Parts: sequence; C-alpha cells; structure tokens
Amino acid sequence: MQLRRSSGIFLHPTSLPGGRLDADAYRFVDWLEAAGQSWWQVLPLGPPDEVGSPYRSTSAFAASPLLLAEPQAAVSERELEDFVARHPYWTGEWEGFAGAGALADQVRFEREWTALRDYARRRTVRLIGDIPIYVSDAGADVEAWPELFATGEVAGAPPDALNANGQHWGNPLYDWAAHRATGYHWWIERFRRVFELVDLSRVDHFRGYVSYWAIPERDTTARSGRWRRGPGAELFRAVERALGGLPVIAEDLGVITPAVRQLRDELHLPGTVVLLWAFRPSPSNPHAPRNHRVNQVAYTSTHDTDTTVGWFESLTQQQRAATGLDPSEPNWGLIEIAMQSRAALAIVPAQDVLALSSEARMNRPGETYGNWSWRLERGQLTDELAARLRSETTRGRRMPR
Repeated sequence: MQLRRSSGIFLHPTSLPGGRLDADAYRFVDWLEAAGQSWWQVLPLGPPDEVGSPYRSTSAFAASPLLLAEPQAAVSERELEDFVARHPYWTGEWEGFAGAGALADQVRFEREWTALRDYARRRTVRLIGDIPIYVSDAGADVEAWPELFATGEVAGAPPDALNANGQHWGNPLYDWAAHRATGYHWWIERFRRVFELVDLSRVDHFRGYVSYWAIPERDTTARSGRWRRGPGAELFRAVERALGGLPVIAEDLGVITPAVRQLRDELHLPGTVVLLWAFRPSPSNPHAPRNHRVNQVAYTSTHDTDTTVGWFESLTQQQRAATGLDPSEPNWGLIEIAMQSRAALAIVPAQDVLALSSEARMNRPGETYGNWSWRLERGQLTDELAARLRSETTRGRRMPR
C-alpha cells in the first residue's frame, strides 16, 4: 500500500484524562482537527495484562472493557445475537474464558468505538491500530487453540549492545507448521478483527515474521536463544487474499536484516523510522532524514523510547550541539524535521507536542513495572499548541484534503 502525505498524533485511550472513551476522547478528536491532523494512532486495544501492558493481552480479538465510558449500559439479547453472528470465530472462546458478561462488554465497546470513530471520520481523522506479534501465555487464545502454539520455547529478543542478557518476554511462540496447515485461519480472523476497528494498523515486531528469537522455556534470560524461521510472505499473502487488502505499517525496527527489508518491500508495506536515532553518525543510518523513503512513517519518538525532551536531556553538551536542535525546545525541532521529511506519514506522540520529559514516558522495555500509566491532564493540549502544530503541518504539506 502507498500512504498519502499526512500526519497524526500517537495517544492511547488510557492516556486520556479519564482513560476511557468518554467526552475527553471526543475533545481530543476536536483538538486533532484544529491541529490539522489526519490520524490518531493507538496501542493495541485488547485487555491488558496485570501490569497494564497491551502487548500481553488476554485476547487477540476482544477489546478491553476498561476503556468503556459506560460499562453498565444496557445490552439487548438481539444485540448479543447479532454480535456473535458477525464474530463466530472467537466469541464463544472468549465468553468461555472471560465468563458471563464478557460478550456484553464487547457489544458496549463496539457501540462506543464506532460512535467515536464515526465522529472522527466526519472531522477527517482516521485511526491507526497495532497488532502485537505475540499473545499472552495465560490468555484465551492459548486455551482455545493450544494446537497453534509451540512448546518448550518462549519469545524474546537476542542480547545486544544495550542488554547483554537480551529480552525475555515469555510469550508463547507459534507452531507455524500448524498455522500453515489451517491456511492461516487464526491469523486471517485476527487481522479481520483489527481491520474492523481501525483504518490502518502497525504490525509489531515485523522482523519476527522473517525470523524470531526462541528461548528455552526453562531459561531466565534470552542468552541461550536461537533464531528460528518465520512464515514470511506466505502469511501476509493469505491475509491479503482473504480480506482484499493489507492496510498495515511494518514496524521494521531492531536487528533488521536484508531479508526483513526484502519482505517489507515485496509486500509494498510502509516501514518506520525514529528521529531520536537520526543523529547516529553513519552514512547509511536509515533514521537520518537524508535516507528517509517516501513509503515510510517518521516518528519523533515512540511508546518504547524516551520522550524527545527526555532523550535530549540525557545527551552530553557536545551531543546536544551536534544535533543542531534548539536546546530550549528540541521537541519542536524534531516535529519540524518529521513534518518536512519525505516520509509520507509523520507521527508525533502527544508527549512531544507537550514538551514533556522522561516522567511522561509510556514504556521502558525490559522493565515490568511502572509503565503504561501516563495520562494527559484535562486542558493540557491547548488551542495555542493546536495552532502551532497546524502551522508546522501546513509547512510540511500534510494538511487533510
């Protein structure tokens, strides 16, 4: 797919002042329209785990009832029957796992989310979602379809310069041969569900579909893992054939090999760059603006990095000077670079618009606790900030049309 030139803001609904799809969500859409933004990007919408991570959700299909503005709203038997008829693949399994009332919550979510999405669409704002590569080891998917998951090894990332032990995520790995034997049915239904809820979706850890790090289940670090081959293009082609398209962004960050780039380009998927990493002194640095591609998404920072201000504050004086950014507002320097980039889509986390430091960081990879909890204060996104962002968006030729 080819993105049109545009821009948007990254803010998960849990970071709204009330953390729900209430009036604050609609006010945020109004602010996006005033700021000239075309996209609202969110994290995965599934039920988070016990520490709030949406990347270890208890369901690859169900939405989180914690986002509901009206969790006690009435749901009719007809609504329930209609919802189950439209989602036959997973609703029975989810109800069996989550218990009585679980499907009513999904009806409530669909009702609230659809209303919010329609409101956003009328204001030329569309939604970008997120598809985690893995699911929870204690979730409905493993319980309902155990034959689709491997045993003896778990997911993670290999040791690197930042972490000598690697990352031990602990999620169950897929039995790709079993998925292939079903024609990737579970994956087709998973993508179908995501495409019902959003206009475009980021595919998390895209390199894992080429090859992934498998760690012996008994190990406590990722040091003894090894690379195993993923499904490659076969999976995505199956989804594309079944659903008539592949509106996704490849999160091609991390240890990116030629095979990963080849798969991304073979599927004609937009890749990603992060401007915090644009100043690394390498002629081939993909994050440097001179190396940006048109079919790409340029982020100032992400939910897994520090905020722009927090990152800038962590640099030495010499490093700060080398960036060429204004020390009084480095965030607006990166926003300008993102807007001027040749990358078709520019995305800015709300924290960067607000010039917030590390205390507003969403996630610290490798740390279990203390993440996913940052929230906006009501009125923090002002008319003045909207006007300034609109000006940068106009200069970058990214206004909605």
